[in-house]
Amino acid sequence: MSAITGFLDLGRTWKGKPEAVLSEMAEVLKHRGPDMSGVYEKDPCYLAQQRLSIINLTGTGRQPVSNKDGSIRMIYAGKTYNYKELKTQYGLESKGYQFRANSDAEVLLALYEELGLDFLKELNGIYGLAIWDAREMNLHIARDPFGVAPLFYMEYKKTFWFASEIKGLLMAPDYIPRPNIEAMYHFFGFDYVPGTLTPFEGIHELAPGRVLTVSVKNPQPQIVRFFDITYTIDKKISEKEAMERSRALMIESVKRQSISDVPIGINLSGGMDSSTLVALYSKIRGDSDFHTFALTFDDVSFDESPYSRLMAKKFGTHHHEIMVTAKKVLEYLPKHLVYIDEPYADGAAIPTFLASLEAKNHVSVILSGEGGDEFFAGYVLYAAYKMRNLYRSIVPGFIRKGIIRPLVHMLPVNLNKLSFDFKAKRFTHGAELSVPVSHCKWREVLSKEMRLQILSNSQLCNTFPNSEQFYIDTFNNAQADDVLNKLMYIEFNNGLPNDLMIKNERMTMAHSLEVRMPFTDTHLVRFLSTMPVNYKMKGMRKKNLMRGAMEGILPKEIIEKKKVGMEMPYSKWFCNELKDFAENYFSLEKLNNTQLFHGESVRTLWQQHLDLKVDHGRFLWGLLSYMLWHEAYIEKRNFRDYLSTPRKPR
Repeated sequence: MSAITGFLDLGRTWKGKPEAVLSEMAEVLKHRGPDMSGVYEKDPCYLAQQRLSIINLTGTGRQPVSNKDGSIRMIYAGKTYNYKELKTQYGLESKGYQFRANSDAEVLLALYEELGLDFLKELNGIYGLAIWDAREMNLHIARDPFGVAPLFYMEYKKTFWFASEIKGLLMAPDYIPRPNIEAMYHFFGFDYVPGTLTPFEGIHELAPGRVLTVSVKNPQPQIVRFFDITYTIDKKISEKEAMERSRALMIESVKRQSISDVPIGINLSGGMDSSTLVALYSKIRGDSDFHTFALTFDDVSFDESPYSRLMAKKFGTHHHEIMVTAKKVLEYLPKHLVYIDEPYADGAAIPTFLASLEAKNHVSVILSGEGGDEFFAGYVLYAAYKMRNLYRSIVPGFIRKGIIRPLVHMLPVNLNKLSFDFKAKRFTHGAELSVPVSHCKWREVLSKEMRLQILSNSQLCNTFPNSEQFYIDTFNNAQADDVLNKLMYIEFNNGLPNDLMIKNERMTMAHSLEVRMPFTDTHLVRFLSTMPVNYKMKGMRKKNLMRGAMEGILPKEIIEKKKVGMEMPYSKWFCNELKDFAENYFSLEKLNNTQLFHGESVRTLWQQHLDLKVDHGRFLWGLLSYMLWHEAYIEKRNFRDYLSTPRKPR
């Protein structure tokens, strides 16, 4: 994926050595691009790129790239899969453009000269990029439509800064990191920081599918969205045709994304998405001479390895299993967080880190199934919406609220994954709310009321927008006539970029691995947005189009398998293997020293969990994540100590 970073001296008042600062910014991002580096240093703009060589392993791919007269410079991190088609479509060679390295970066720069910023609408890929146009003294930074590539920015001391990871921005001279209270308020609702917020005051994340322009002449950043999904339904297509077309587009996407000069592997959970990638990649190659990587747990309610083994055996891949234990998890706390730069509590993050640790010994590119649930309608929450409607239509309100819900909340706590009591309690609560709010509540970690209890500055927190507003706004802005597409639009704009892409992209890049996600192909996504919703989810059959497309290709056990999702048994571990470690960080002294928490209230939730009165595992995992982040970034500011030495250049 590589890394980009740089800054624009808006005030033209820079003092000191900007080249040294740029070098330090690039150095902390070297794990993202250990193969070569390149810089552009000409007042007022300073750009740096760390390159991960995947295609064209020679030195000719060095960046920044420049136009003929040197008035435009570009740095780029990512992969544009359709750059050769665009090169031909716009006749770039016949117009005199020269391509020394035959790279996608060179083509993108030529397209910018031809089309201006509209060239971004043509791209099918994953990327973060920056373009310095000295003709107008404009700096443009842009991020891919699905938020695979991260990109952050800040305005500080009359200078505009940007970087692929937040740690690059922390190198700005005299910048003192402080927690963003609003971001933390929402974090404890979602277990991730939503929207364009970051945990640092003054630092922002560029939303997916946007381009930001800042200029010496006009220092106020201007942000424009260049990609969105419109749900215009094709009512003429048959279900069979939709399945055949889905399969063809998936094959095309995997084929596009498997172009590489280095080995490719696949993260194989044994679910529909990853199994589909294995089957299609095998078909495209004509063999199964590639590596697959699967996670195993000794807790059977979390372990999907029988399904990944089934797939590996059927297709004959070089299969690797990585056991996830509490001991291994402790070993990589807080190391994995330093590659994220944020409190982040997705239970799949460390498992993905561990899988990537093994994968780097065999491959340089990983295919991942993210996007399958968002665009093929795979989430259980979509079925929960249908069940909500049925439940509310059949059961009178006074019975639902006065009898069923109180009884459900009396169920004893079960710490197994997705236990009945966990699902029942969440469903009966969310079923009484509006559609977007219920969708949010079924994902919520701590309610607003509980967050106001544990956070010390509750008066300030009470002024922030409710967390469900992220979902409400997205739901209302969806260009769709039906509810299912509106819910899928919520996931496309919220969970996918703010949660799932973090664990996949940053946990792989921690090991200098490039991750690619064929289900985020723009051609495939746009096609699926035109499909009737009853094709996507037929009755309660989720991923109906994908399942139908893969019948006869995947084993029946995979086709009929229920979605589980990757998690860790931290609720159980907190009562045993993680107890002493967590107790140290959950001490009253440490909690109060953060100046964020009301320590006694947090300790109450911790004790409730230990007494098995309430399963607070998700909150406690988020709390531990925050405490480790605070120690490394705010209290000790020693996060660089946890970074591993990047591998040697190729």
